[in-house]
Amino acid sequence: MQTGESSGLFIFIQQADAVSFVVILLLLLMSVITWYLILTRFIQRRQANRLIAQSSDIFWDASSLSAASLSLEQHTGVDSFTRMARQGIDATAHYREYVPSEQSDKPDEGVTLSEFVTRALRRAIALETARLESGLTMLASIAGTAPFVGLFGTVWGIYHALINIGASGQNTIDAVAGPLGEALIMTAAGLVVAIPAVLGYNALVRSNRVALFHLDSLAYDLHAYLTTGARINTQHFAARKKVESLPVKQAGTTS
Repeated sequence: MQTGESSGLFIFIQQADAVSFVVILLLLLMSVITWYLILTRFIQRRQANRLIAQSSDIFWDASSLSAASLSLEQHTGVDSFTRMARQGIDATAHYREYVPSEQSDKPDEGVTLSEFVTRALRRAIALETARLESGLTMLASIAGTAPFVGLFGTVWGIYHALINIGASGQNTIDAVAGPLGEALIMTAAGLVVAIPAVLGYNALVRSNRVALFHLDSLAYDLHAYLTTGARINTQHFAARKKVESLPVKQAGTTS
């Protein structure tokens, strides 16, 4: 009778050939990559959110655009908002330096400042999107292939178990159930690798979607500031909308 230490996966590894070892090492590598990507991406996302909050506060608290640019240059952390703000500031400075003022007043004769800044901000957001999606393809690939890698290991293990059973001449249920059950462990190992990859992928996609929505909102405020010289006052517009929605009292009516 086999003891607990010499049964199951331990026996399977002892009897495994080169192909089975390759499958085991591949699943182990997939698992390490999965957890590395999940942990590092979530840690980076948390740090990025903190840096974005700090840099956006520094930028909006500045008294002028030049002061805001200087504050971002002195800011030690480099985040998506800092990179996007620098792109917008550089685009604004480039436009005002190389486009004559009389041409900027005639939109039909060239690109306006608003369009020029919009293109720069869109390019910055596209670059940040590429940074955020780094590693997601690997997670999706692992989630899709790990079960099949485990299944291949199971099929290969069953094949060798049947060959060994046929060579030994033992065709009883006890002789078949043990090796086949040990080979099925590879399928379970594939699922153990794939399930965290799927869950981590979905969580990271949602986190990136929220981050890009927030970045797009910041880009809207940044565009307004760079093109008009003032940030959009959302509280002012909300208060005006509330006043405009109040019923107007007609003249000659009595309360």
